Amino acid sequence: MNLLEITGLTKQFGQLAAVRDLDLQIAAGERHAIIGANGAGKTSLFHLITGRLQPTTGNIRFRGADITGLAPHRIVRMGLARSFQVTNIFPRLSVRENVRLGIQARRGQRWRSARAIMAATQEQASELLKRINLFSVEDKIAGTLSYGDQRRLEIGLALASDPVLVLLDEPTAGMSLTASQEIVALLQETPRAITIVLIEHDIDVVFRFCDRVTVMHQGTILAQGKPREVESDARVQQAYFGEALQGVTEAIP
Repeated sequence: MNLLEITGLTKQFGQLAAVRDLDLQIAAGERHAIIGANGAGKTSLFHLITGRLQPTTGNIRFRGADITGLAPHRIVRMGLARSFQVTNIFPRLSVRENVRLGIQARRGQRWRSARAIMAATQEQASELLKRINLFSVEDKIAGTLSYGDQRRLEIGLALASDPVLVLLDEPTAGMSLTASQEIVALLQETPRAITIVLIEHDIDVVFRFCDRVTVMHQGTILAQGKPREVESDARVQQAYFGEALQGVTEAIP
């Protein structure tokens, strides 16, 4: 069963089409990578799915409901969360406060019941911090964490609302090999009840983690399939693997 269905999606900026007549289906429980060169339309696609951009034409259905053009907060409350290319945390708050606020805000709870909310979310926050391996630094100010731990925390914020679909925009960007492997391990431990779609330039990560891959080129889909199928596609080899990748261990530019 498809959890997310996109049909004929287009986003026009004047004469430029960031996304062009794109069709995409994401199955429940899938681990799916969106890859492509810079400017291929990957982040614009995420913005359209999550309501940060309004499509020019096309339709987006999530859990069977039409979410085309809905406000971001309404989409979040339906069970769709995301992370961003640039780390998006509360840097002056503690790690625990970040997670607690994520749990509260994404469920639409109000400050007038702050005491009751705090009591109800403490256990949830502890469980999530253990899950993302940040419980030992829960009292640290988030902005003082290493870059890798900040990215880990942001993934935790995306998971804080118990989503059924998480979109991750370059979760391992700028990381050391060790930190990148830790993020992949965290994602691999995420239960299949949560579907994960990620934009990723590290092809090693894609091949280790993903069931299917979509290659975008100039706003549309160039190829789709299992990682090895995409790797062997002549069009993909010409556009990416032939020159930019030179093997699966190098990154798409």
